[in-house]
Amino acid sequence: MGKLVSTVFVTLDGVHQAPGGPQEDPSGGFDQGGWSFPYGDDDFGGFVTEVFDRVGGFLLGRRTYDIFASYWPKTTDPADPIATKLNALPKYVVSSTLTAPDWSGTTVVGGDLAKEVAALKERTDGELQIHGSSALVRSLLDLRLVDTLHVLTFPVVLGAGRRLFTEGAVPTRFRHTGGRVTGKGVSIQSYDLLGAPEYGSYALPEDTRA
Repeated sequence: MGKLVSTVFVTLDGVHQAPGGPQEDPSGGFDQGGWSFPYGDDDFGGFVTEVFDRVGGFLLGRRTYDIFASYWPKTTDPADPIATKLNALPKYVVSSTLTAPDWSGTTVVGGDLAKEVAALKERTDGELQIHGSSALVRSLLDLRLVDTLHVLTFPVVLGAGRRLFTEGAVPTRFRHTGGRVTGKGVSIQSYDLLGAPEYGSYALPEDTRA
């Protein structure tokens, strides 16, 4: 059985939209695409390569799938660790409108999301990875189906754009499993999902106060 693993890029103010380029996703009038580019270095590239070394298949939302499908099939360098995996391994796209995907190895996932994704995890060797796909990630976190979340926080504030977590998300607790900071200041932290949060208080009990 595979693990469902999500890797997300966010700014300090939680923006998740269009990290890779100006034209990646200008929806809603977003004009700051490509904000992650200045922070790419060997540390960042090494982490991404490590992630793709563990992949057994990809689960993508429709928007991210369309972005990937317009770019990665054209990248045919056999030495490219990302392109080779994306083009060769199974890709599952969650969509109610996509019927005939052109990207080889793509299967459309519909119907009961929880049931379908649980079945995909069962038959995946290695990690079933989600990249981008923020709305899908939030839905799967709410369903308690994500096993590991890699959060890459970039030292920039944008002040606008879609946020990864919005009001109404199901309260969720994680366990920190590792982290590092790149030479250009990107904080890479990994978390395993544990379930519902625990609560307490720093206030002293009444009978112990002076």
